[in-house]
Amino acid sequence: MVHYADGKPKGDLTLRTLAMPSDANAAGDIFGGWVMAQMDLACGIRAAERAKGRVVTAAVKEMSFAKPMKIGDTLCIYTVVERVGRTSMTLKVEAWAQRYLSDLMEMVTHAGFVMVALDGEGNPKPVPAE
Repeated sequence: MVHYADGKPKGDLTLRTLAMPSDANAAGDIFGGWVMAQMDLACGIRAAERAKGRVVTAAVKEMSFAKPMKIGDTLCIYTVVERVGRTSMTLKVEAWAQRYLSDLMEMVTHAGFVMVALDGEGNPKPVPAE
């Protein structure tokens, strides 16, 4: 059973991946940019499902790193579509680390991502109603 150190994650589990040595600096800390890239992938998955098509990242807001990730930790990304505009969506994203060979889960970072739906020519298109 997983033990959550920082409350429970908000949203749906959208992506899980393992932090490997190639994702880390010499001290064994995982690069923040790698974590952010995984968050962007998860937002792309969730937003494309909601938009029923192609999406791109327009902005990343309010990102702060609370705890480091280490080699061997499993990164778990949770997403929630908070707001849907005409062509854009705002997602709340939380990144949690399940510590290596442990049942401990800790929040690593969180952010707001703005994703825009695109048509076949790459122009913004309306997000369809649910």
